[in-house]
Amino acid sequence: MGRGRVILERIENKISRQVTFSKRRSGLMKKAFELSLLCDAEVALIIFSGRGKLHQYSSTE
Repeated sequence: MGRGRVILERIENKISRQVTFSKRRSGLMKKAFELSLLCDAEVALIIFSGRGKLHQYSSTE
């Protein structure tokens, strides 16, 4: 038995939204790293936060 379906909608609480962004960003960067390592692929990830701050990952530098 799996989990129920989650409705995706904007998080109205600023603090909760920032915490969720931070956790999901780190998880996404970890997945990008794992993909590049396991599959010997070149991966680039660019994320802009709601405030316009840049977060980036590149498997080759």
